[in-house]
Amino acid sequence: MLVKKALKLLSVTILSLFFLSNSFSIEPKDFVQQTVDKAAKALDQNLSKDLKISKLKIIALKTVDIKGIGFYSLGKYRKNISDQKKEEYLEIFTKYFLKTFASRLAQYSDPKIIVNSQEKLNDKYTMVSSVLIATDDKPEVKINWRVVTKDPDNPLIIDLIIEGVSLAKVQKQEFYSIIQSNDGDINVLFKNLQEFVEKE
Repeated sequence: MLVKKALKLLSVTILSLFFLSNSFSIEPKDFVQQTVDKAAKALDQNLSKDLKISKLKIIALKTVDIKGIGFYSLGKYRKNISDQKKEEYLEIFTKYFLKTFASRLAQYSDPKIIVNSQEKLNDKYTMVSSVLIATDDKPEVKINWRVVTKDPDNPLIIDLIIEGVSLAKVQKQEFYSIIQSNDGDINVLFKNLQEFVEKE
């Protein structure tokens, strides 16, 4: 009898912990601040460039909506390709994004970003405002983060707007230009992305 009561109590406790852990959600501005703090730690000057890049890629995989950015960057051409081509594209784009993101950020050392505020745009997106603190050789930079918040327990970054310029839009325009200048052949874009990924 005591054993049954103990097991019942244990089951209730485990279920309570499960629901408590899954009911937790993080504010978008706190999520962004935690993400930039992790990135700053990964950019520790004592680490090798390869190790910095490796750590930054892990952070990006957990905090960035790479799939969403990838399909947005493809624009109208997403509708014209098969599911198999979409899978092929996402595989190449993920590698391309991680390499671009990590290699560019690895050039910085101890960037200090202060998150100021957040604004809920709608049920799916929240804009988080922040500032990259000025240094002796670099000016202050305003950075807005578009965060996907339709799942409060799993916010993801889908765009950075740096001094009013959307990086996602710039990339979309670049991809569109490549495809358009090659008679609408999306395979040329795939080839360019693959060549970038494989380049040392």
